[in-house]
Amino acid sequence: MSYSSYRRLVTAREFLQECYTRPVSLRELSAVTGLSEFHLLRAYRRAFGETPQQHVTRLRLEHAKRLLASGTAVTEACLDVGYSSIGSFSSLFARATGRSPRAWQREVRALVPVSAELPRLYIPGCFVAFFVDPPDGVGSKIREAGKSAG
Repeated sequence: MSYSSYRRLVTAREFLQECYTRPVSLRELSAVTGLSEFHLLRAYRRAFGETPQQHVTRLRLEHAKRLLASGTAVTEACLDVGYSSIGSFSSLFARATGRSPRAWQREVRALVPVSAELPRLYIPGCFVAFFVDPPDGVGSKIREAGKSAG
């Protein structure tokens, strides 16, 4: 393989890494590299050992694993990595890992326990908004009641 052909394949790979969360057609990838669709597909597989679609799938699953390990909900992880169907994502994830996304998340989270104090650090925005800028002065009445009691 010539240097210029390999450089074009590397360009395709970098392009896929930048936009793996959205659908990229072989036609679009072909336009980016200046190679015909079929040549691109054959050469990409020969150079990297996987097709562009397999590469994108692997990138998405790796990113989903990072999200799940950090505690992100399965649905949110699914949407963040570019899938629109939780069922498709879950079955693909299970085929790749041998476990459902939720089971995989439970196992990983058991290996790296999260402090029990961490949930207390998260206060929902609606709760904060109610007490910081309360409607009809409810929060100020509660604060006043707390001051008079103390």
